[in-house]
Amino acid sequence: MVSTSSIAATAALLGDPARVAMLHALMDGRALTAAELARVAGISPPTASGHLAQLTASGLLAMAKQGRHRYHRLASPRVAGLIESLMQLAAETRPAAIRAPITGPRDASLRLARLCYDHVAGKLGVALADALTGRGFIELSDDAGLVTDRGVEFLTGLGIEAGSAPVAPAKRSRPFCRPCLDWSERRPHLAGRLGAALCSHCLAAGWVRRRPASRALEITPAGHRAFSEVFGASLA
Repeated sequence: MVSTSSIAATAALLGDPARVAMLHALMDGRALTAAELARVAGISPPTASGHLAQLTASGLLAMAKQGRHRYHRLASPRVAGLIESLMQLAAETRPAAIRAPITGPRDASLRLARLCYDHVAGKLGVALADALTGRGFIELSDDAGLVTDRGVEFLTGLGIEAGSAPVAPAKRSRPFCRPCLDWSERRPHLAGRLGAALCSHCLAAGWVRRRPASRALEITPAGHRAFSEVFGASLA
């Protein structure tokens, strides 16, 4: 049984404006760094790190490492439901504006579509991952991915061999399908050999093209049609 002291401890965590601001900033499902959350809350990075450690220890937040960065996200949909309920109650009294975080590159073309090593990132990359998971073609966990039987059929129909995506011999140990946390969207796009194969296919089909001296990818008219009609991906 949950004790009154544990309830009070959770309530105390939610009683600090800076912590609430950081939790609110994560309500859109993205994962943010301590520096980004510090800017949202209007506090120093060291102070933010202390708050984030408390929120993580309490189970309200989860932290993931990717490269040299640490990203923070809501620990579960139940936490999001709790924050949303508090927002609804607060709206009946004095609604306050909370600053939204700015993440990733400021260049709009890089935010829309870009190369992340050898796979598609940005809004396009996340939209493709959402579309493939939403249609049951792939299943993603925090650090791994699986192509379903329906997904194999779909990818094979596109000309992508789901069991043997093209990859250099030296990279055969590379995971076939895994999520990669997107720099600007802060939600996963597809990486691994499948992500590379999908990117190669999009370039070969003329759905995207590289921009000179940039990681940005330009989506062609044919690409806009294909991403909508073939994948069911939304870039709105």
